[in-house]
Amino acid sequence: MATVDVDIQPTEEKRTLTLRGHVGFDSLPDQLVSKSVSQGFCFNILCVGETGIGKSSLMNTLFNTTFENEEVNHFQNTVYLRPRTYNLQESNVDLKLTIVDTVGFGDQVNKEESYKPIVDYIDTQFEHFLQEELKIKRSLHNYHDTRIHICLYFISPTGHSLKSLDLVTMKKLDSKVNLIPLIAKADTISKCELQKFKIKIMSELVSNGVQIYQFPTDDEAVTEINSTMNAHMPFAVVGSCEEVKVGNKLVRARQYPWGVVQVENESHCDFVKLREMLIRVNMEDLREQTHTRHYELYRRCKLEEMGFKDTDTDTQPFSLHDIYVAKRKEFLAELQRSEEDMRQMFVNKVKETEAELKERERELHERFEQLKRVHQEEKRSLEQKRRELEEEMNSFSRRKVAAEALQAHMLQSSITHTIKKDKDKRN
Repeated sequence: MATVDVDIQPTEEKRTLTLRGHVGFDSLPDQLVSKSVSQGFCFNILCVGETGIGKSSLMNTLFNTTFENEEVNHFQNTVYLRPRTYNLQESNVDLKLTIVDTVGFGDQVNKEESYKPIVDYIDTQFEHFLQEELKIKRSLHNYHDTRIHICLYFISPTGHSLKSLDLVTMKKLDSKVNLIPLIAKADTISKCELQKFKIKIMSELVSNGVQIYQFPTDDEAVTEINSTMNAHMPFAVVGSCEEVKVGNKLVRARQYPWGVVQVENESHCDFVKLREMLIRVNMEDLREQTHTRHYELYRRCKLEEMGFKDTDTDTQPFSLHDIYVAKRKEFLAELQRSEEDMRQMFVNKVKETEAELKERERELHERFEQLKRVHQEEKRSLEQKRRELEEEMNSFSRRKVAAEALQAHMLQSSITHTIKKDKDKRN
C-alpha cells in the first residue's frame, strides 16, 4: 500500500458573522432532546457493601419501587457480582436501569482479594464497549451500555473509622468509576457521633489518596447546590419502603419503639440530598464522566498496549496501516519464535524420550541376560540332580537284584537243607 503524503494546513482563525434573518439551527437543542427521549437512557449503579447493610432497601427507596431481591447468607466462599436490568418509565422518559450487587462482599475470613471481582467486572464492561467501538460494522446507537456510571460504597455505621477492606477497595475503584461513599443505616448512631464519623471518614480518604466523585461546579445553574452537597459527603442514608402515618399523612419511614425515622426528612438523614444529587441534578454528568474520564483512561491504556500513540505537534501523523503492518510483523516474528521454541522443545523431548527408551531397553536386555544365566544355571543344576538321581536309581536296582538273588539262594539252600534232613531222618 502506497504512502500518501498529506500537507497539514495551519488552522484558520475563526470569524464571527451576523445573520440577516432566522435560519433555524437554534432548534438543535430541541432536536437533541427529542431524539434522546425517543432513544431512551441507560444508567448503571454498582452497590458495594457487606451483606445485610441495606443496599437493596436503599435502591427500592431511591427509585420508589420494589426490585427483585434474593436473600443471601453470610457464608459465601467468594465474592461475585449479580447484575439485574430493569426498564423504568417516568412521564415519557424511558430508563434502562442496571443495578449490580456485590454478593458475599466482606463475608470471607481472608478479605485481601475481595475487591478483585469488582475491578474485573468494571474492566470487562469497558472491554465490551471498546470491542464494539473497534468493530467494522458498529451499532452503538442500540448497544446496551453496561459500563458502571456510579459506585455507591456502603460504609458500616461503626462510628469509629473505616475498615482496611473499605480503604483498599475504594482505592482500587476510584480511578475506574465515579465513587460516592455512603454511611448506611445512619439511624443507628446519634447525630453527634454521625458528624464526627463523617469528618473521620473524609480525613482517612484524603490521607490515603482516595479520590471520590465531586459534583461539578463549572455549570452556573448547579454550582451553588453542588458546592454545598460536596461539603455534606459522605451522605448518611436510611432506606425504607414502608409507609408510616405521621400526623395526617403517610410518609416513608422506619418505625421504632422510641419514635419514627422519616426517610425524606432532611433532619433525620441525607436520603433526599443523595436522590437530588444522584438522579435529579447530576445523572447526566455521571454518565459523561464515565465515558470521558474512566472509559477514556481504559481505552488509552489498551490502545497503547496495541501500539497506538498520539502524535506530537512536531511529528507527522501516524498511519494506521503502518502500525498494523508493524504489529503484524511483530506478531509474526513472535509467532515464529514461539514456533521455533516449540519445535526445539519437541526435538529435545523426543531426544529425551529416545534416551529414556534406550536406557530402559538396555536395562531390559541386562535383565534378560541375567535371567537367562540364572535359567541356564538352574538347568545345569537340574541336569546334575537328574543324573545323580538316575545313578541312585540304577544303584538301587542293582542292590535290589543282588538282594533278591541272595534271598532266592538262601531260600533254595534252606529248602535243600530241610529236604536233606528229612532224608536223613527216614534213613
